[in-house]
Formats: sequence, C-alpha cells, structure tokens
Amino acid sequence: MHDHENIREDESPALVARNTRTGLKLFAIYLACYAGFMGLSTFAPEVMKLRPFGGLNLFVLYGFGLILAALILAIVYLVLCRRAVVGSKDKG
Repeated sequence: MHDHENIREDESPALVARNTRTGLKLFAIYLACYAGFMGLSTFAPEVMKLRPFGGLNLFVLYGFGLILAALILAIVYLVLCRRAVVGSKDKG
C-alpha cells in the first residue's frame, strides 16, 4: 500500500550526519547523568539515603530526575532536528 523504502531519499547526508551528532551529544549528556546515579548508588549509598526534599530519599528523586531528563533531552533533540530540516528546506 505505502512505499516506505525511499522515505529518506530527500534527506541530505549532511543533515543525517548533523542529526546523528546531535543525538550522540545528547546521549552523552544523559549517560553522564546516569553514570552519576550509578556511581552514587555503588560508592556512596549513604548519600542516596538522604531526604533533601519532601521526605523522599535522593535515590527516588534522582531516579525521577533521570526519567524527566530523558524526556527533556528527547524534546530538545526533536526541536534541534526539526530546526535543521526546516532550515534545509528553506535554502533549497
């Protein structure tokens, strides 16, 4: 019914490369946040037991923060990639 084989034929290799680099940079940011979470959990579990806000321990707050960070970084990626696509269509 639909031809999905050539869905990216109008995207330039430079645009695909730019979006890939953007995604890898944002992934590196998230990976650093996650490594911090794992490092604290492994090497400083007493820090994760602290209750800095609302009676919840840092482990729970950091975990929810990671989920929120993933959503925010996904939105940032979509905005940056959309801006690149819109900008490339305006030039062409």
